Amino acid sequence: MASAASLESRKRELRAEMQRLARPSRSHSVAACSRLVSLPQLAQARCVALFASLSDEPSTRPLFEELRCLGLRCLLPRTTAARQLEFCEVSSWEDLRVGRYGVSEPAADSVLVSLAEADVVVVPGVAFDASGGRLGRGKGYYDRALAQVEGSFVVGLALEGRVVEEVPRGDLDQVVDAVVTERRVLSRKR
Repeated sequence: MASAASLESRKRELRAEMQRLARPSRSHSVAACSRLVSLPQLAQARCVALFASLSDEPSTRPLFEELRCLGLRCLLPRTTAARQLEFCEVSSWEDLRVGRYGVSEPAADSVLVSLAEADVVVVPGVAFDASGGRLGRGKGYYDRALAQVEGSFVVGLALEGRVVEEVPRGDLDQVVDAVVTERRVLSRKR
């Protein structure tokens, strides 16, 4: 097993490599979100947790709008001072406010909902691999949140260029059940 310093070094190198990739185009974002909506797990879902994307991630607003049109409840995260994610039901994208790290999130007076209510949890990532490995931005927010959830289908949403051979993983790093890109769906190898 790699040392903690070696693991962090490999993660930093992969994050730097991914930073050099082009920003997603609107057509790639729409294609990835359309592919995600067609997943059988979404056809059975009543509640979906997703994220408000940053500029280097596929835009999730079209996904949010499509899920709302399908009558699904949508949960979005906000960060806390204790470095945790808490989720709130959002009925309109316009209800989001810019929060920590410049990420759009539910307003402070939004009602909290347990992430366990989500049938499907859509997560961001800097990079993913076919075995469900996910590299985040390094603060551990999603790893801590996903460690508390059982039974939800967890799917990473990314551009094809962010799928790599192997994501360096430590004991606290959570895996996803599938990765959806504009080109394909990768189910985790078990």
